[in-house]
Amino acid sequence: MTFREKPGASNRPSSNGEVKIVSGRSKPVWEYAPSTEAKDHISLKNRYDLFVGGKWVKAKKYFATINPANEKKIAEVASASKEDVNRAVLAADKAYKNVWSKLSGKERAKYIFRIARIMQEKARELAVIETMDGGKPIKESKGVDVPLAIAHFFYYAGWADKLQYAFPGKKFSPIGVVGQIIPWNFPLLMAAWKIAPALACGNTVVIKSAETTPLTLYKLAEIIQEAELPYGVVNILSGAGDTGSYIVNHPKVKKIAFTGSTEVGKIILRSIAGTDKKVTLELGGKAANIIFEDAPIDQAIEGIINGIYFNQGHVCCAGSRLFVQESVKSLVVKKLKQRLKTLRVGDPLDKNTDVGAINSKMQLNKIAELVQSGIDEGCTIYQPECVLPDKGFWFRPTFFTNTAQSNRIAQDEIFGPVLSVLMFRTPKEAIEKANNTPYGLSAGIWTDKGSKIFKMVSEIKAGIIWSNTYNKFNPASPFGGFKESGFGREGGVHGLKEYLQV
Repeated sequence: MTFREKPGASNRPSSNGEVKIVSGRSKPVWEYAPSTEAKDHISLKNRYDLFVGGKWVKAKKYFATINPANEKKIAEVASASKEDVNRAVLAADKAYKNVWSKLSGKERAKYIFRIARIMQEKARELAVIETMDGGKPIKESKGVDVPLAIAHFFYYAGWADKLQYAFPGKKFSPIGVVGQIIPWNFPLLMAAWKIAPALACGNTVVIKSAETTPLTLYKLAEIIQEAELPYGVVNILSGAGDTGSYIVNHPKVKKIAFTGSTEVGKIILRSIAGTDKKVTLELGGKAANIIFEDAPIDQAIEGIINGIYFNQGHVCCAGSRLFVQESVKSLVVKKLKQRLKTLRVGDPLDKNTDVGAINSKMQLNKIAELVQSGIDEGCTIYQPECVLPDKGFWFRPTFFTNTAQSNRIAQDEIFGPVLSVLMFRTPKEAIEKANNTPYGLSAGIWTDKGSKIFKMVSEIKAGIIWSNTYNKFNPASPFGGFKESGFGREGGVHGLKEYLQV
């Protein structure tokens, strides 16, 4: 951090790092010196073709993928047509029948382990590309996305030759060709969640990236080539919603794994009705983060920040509804305002940045529209003062007080850095309010009473619940939701079962 003093100002920092005004002089400014991650070590093509049958295949149409922090084009990527999808599925089916399903678990494990090791070697490059293409802060890409993606490949490499211990006394077999569709908020991590268990169980894969974030998936294709995975075992496509629908409706695809919006999840369910396809859906969320009066408040504040402002709020399990016990609401709101003032919004490649760019113009417009609805409905908005870059898609960290359960901002998934603060008096009221949502993906509980935690956990309808922490993930732990947040689990032994006929 550097110090810049305005002319005539006193150089006396206070205990909290700010500079005091002395004798009416102008206020000096503490600033973080830029600490930008280098890009000279990464390798990106100007154009990416489809990865089908172990080879790069040209498409008829291409589209640009841009950096949301500056709106500059990074590369052109292929848009897969129905014929391209068919070619990929046939390649996967051939690889399944002739090679992959015939390999022992031990041999499959070697390939999956090799992918993980190469990803480790290229971790820095993957993190930089993930940040450039998606807008998330580099410290999150380096500290969360890439390490967790690698961990999932390592974890499922270990399971590939031990499936009989996962399902003792039962007969099981792979499904065949699985179609996988991933979102734009955690491209590489979501790919790892889906590809690694599918391969460990003996299936082959056709996976489609999100339209706005295809680049790390194509870097993964290069890693798969380097690992010498048999041709056609993993096929990587890019494109819009039409491409995804071609995968879902292909008759040779025997399983669909989708992460994305609830609306699209419902379309997929209708599409496969009456077929023999298996399906797992990880959809939207509107998680309750519940703060009791006996909670460690300062620790809870950090949990609130991590719960909603991590990855610009582009998290399906984000703690976007904050329920605070009445007796500590004023204190929590006061501390939350103080903490928001310290968040740094800006260049995602700067290691000092806490909140990066919104993923796309369309998502930015959706966030702005929902925030305006909160203002129109009489909620009180708070945003810290910060200078936003001139180019790119940006939104200040935001929270609302005086929020009612019926307000749109407390009901709809915003998928942005926007928090709704609500109040409760008793644990029973907290449970009723937390469950008053069509979603059921996640929740957080903050209290120093273990009995209270167990009581809340037993009655809150959510697939994953954290206590005195938030957004902690592990490849051995299953993840998934209830109600309109979907069904099926990813991660752990539960994630294996989704890719087998047991």
